[in-house]
Amino acid sequence: MEEKEILLTQEGYDNLEKELEYLKTEKRTEISERIKVALGFGDLSENSEYDEAKNAQASNETKIAELENKLRYAKVIDESEIDTKTVQVGNTVKVLDMEFDEEVEYTIVGSTEVDLAQNKISNESPVGSALLGAKKNQVVEAQVPAGVIKLKILEIKK
Repeated sequence: MEEKEILLTQEGYDNLEKELEYLKTEKRTEISERIKVALGFGDLSENSEYDEAKNAQASNETKIAELENKLRYAKVIDESEIDTKTVQVGNTVKVLDMEFDEEVEYTIVGSTEVDLAQNKISNESPVGSALLGAKKNQVVEAQVPAGVIKLKILEIKK
């Protein structure tokens, strides 16, 4: 199975590394202590604390493997290569939603860095992929669940 490249900003890459380090150290230690305590309760056949701790351990190990895989295939976006002539991953784009006459600012990021609360959208999302490659003052159309939306690009920033 061939893995696809995962685009990340330097900040996103650093955050994944920090999370991985936390899961491998503090979280593993915490779970291991829970297992030790649960073993002290005796009979494992009816020991829900032990079962919960083992499930937490399995979940943590799965998350560690996922993060290691993401980091293995990560391509960090070189900030110096990002320009503001066309929209690309790493840019912040101010657009005008032409239907609602409303300005919105999106930061285009790789799929692992999506944070809708901060308007960080994936380059693979309908809006993100529609914006990629577009220039200032260009109108793009994005096919979203609610239909087609038209966005006019007002500004492209790093």
